[in-house]
Amino acid sequence: MKQWLDRVTGAVTMYSLLLIVLGATTLLALVLSLFGQMSGYTPLAIVVTNVVAVGVTVGTSILFGLIFRAKPHLESAIITGVLLFFLFPPTLDPKQLAGVAVAGAVASLSKYVLAIRGRHVANPAAIGAVVVSLTGLNFASWWVATPFLLPLVAIGAFLVLYRTQRFSMAGVFIGVAVVIWVGRYLAQGSDLGAGLSFVLLSYPTIFLAGFMLTEPLTLPPRRWQQLLVAAVVGVLFSSTFAIGPVASGWPVLYSSPELALVVGNVIAFFFGQRRGIRLEYLGKRELSPSTWELSFQPSRPVRFLPGQYMELTIPHRKADFRGSRRYFSIASAPTADGPITFAITVPSKSSSFKRALLDLEPGADVRGTGVGGDFALPRDVSQPLLLVAGGIGITPFASQLAHAVERGEKRDVTVVYATSTPGALPYQELLERTGARVILFAPDAPSPLPAGWIHGGTGRVTAEGIAATVPDAARRRAFVSGPPALVNDIRRALRAQGVRRVHTDYFSGY
Repeated sequence: MKQWLDRVTGAVTMYSLLLIVLGATTLLALVLSLFGQMSGYTPLAIVVTNVVAVGVTVGTSILFGLIFRAKPHLESAIITGVLLFFLFPPTLDPKQLAGVAVAGAVASLSKYVLAIRGRHVANPAAIGAVVVSLTGLNFASWWVATPFLLPLVAIGAFLVLYRTQRFSMAGVFIGVAVVIWVGRYLAQGSDLGAGLSFVLLSYPTIFLAGFMLTEPLTLPPRRWQQLLVAAVVGVLFSSTFAIGPVASGWPVLYSSPELALVVGNVIAFFFGQRRGIRLEYLGKRELSPSTWELSFQPSRPVRFLPGQYMELTIPHRKADFRGSRRYFSIASAPTADGPITFAITVPSKSSSFKRALLDLEPGADVRGTGVGGDFALPRDVSQPLLLVAGGIGITPFASQLAHAVERGEKRDVTVVYATSTPGALPYQELLERTGARVILFAPDAPSPLPAGWIHGGTGRVTAEGIAATVPDAARRRAFVSGPPALVNDIRRALRAQGVRRVHTDYFSGY
């Protein structure tokens, strides 16, 4: 089941996955309205509101792109428009439609004026809804929170959270919201069922958790920071308050899901690196017939932990469905002012993004939108480690091992390195320099085999292969990086051998 989910969710970009899920939910809402199941929202009101929300958001995104001389991301604009469509009640009233249009324009503008290094300070749809509430033109009702749409919303949220691996963050938010709302209902004399029914069926808890709270461009870099933000949003999401002089006639911000999210986004922003990540492309070198290492010089020092990743943006013509943004593990060790390197595998039929990346000329300007991830080695250097890499999954380990060598750390490390490509082995020299014990699963082995290395076989890494070559795996802390299928197989194999702590790397992105 997990491998099937990996294939399904990995077949499209996060933008495309969101468009598919939100589009299906829109279609279901329209069908239900035809049968009178959408609380009085007529099919015409649904169609008109959707056209206004999406049309204005896309149109203003293009307009602001021309004004700020930046290429608009139309998929992102469509998603923002559909989110706004689900926030504001379907209507034919001109004033309320004007409010939806203003929300779309504000959301588009926020992507340019409330963004640092391509990272949103706040969710665009949420900030658009907050601003419109101050104008009085319209108020977000989050009408998507209805039992009729919940099954599809829940399935879509699950797919998004699975792809981004943000179940823990969503779980904290939902847990906090449920506890507070149920407590409020019980304090008012209602029963447990009524509280659960409201918070899960009639309030946008699932929708916000799956589609807005976990947006990568508004998340802090570390897992503990994300969980903290989720808890804060959960508290505000479930509380009643007002900001501003209520009796004065001035605009007042009342508690709402969108305001809770914006506050959480602002907190998240201050956890991340707020300076722009501007990189000058230095060049590339071939690591193997299908693997290249690319070097970039940052204009300012970039803070990161060995094992973390960076999202790169490479605008290019005729971008395919994978888009113009991709996450890559950083291959180099952190330095004060040195270059940052990434390694990529380029298959015969590669994405337009990778082709554009390889076609860069030295001196080209590239932007990074953020650094993140928790795939970091323990600070306690005495802990014995098992690092399992499949193919290009060696990249985060290259950063970690190079950092350990530079710091003179003496770690007990066993590396299981699996590759299906014959020929040169990426980062072989680095592995030799670390003195780590290496078990290599490859079509052929280096000749002569470096000291301390073992050729484990020519096929896939299996549970039996690890058990035979790493008999002390149970006492080691394991880290696994590579294709999803390999990561899933190895994690199960290590668990079966008694390995209690298995950390896995993953790649995701909008």
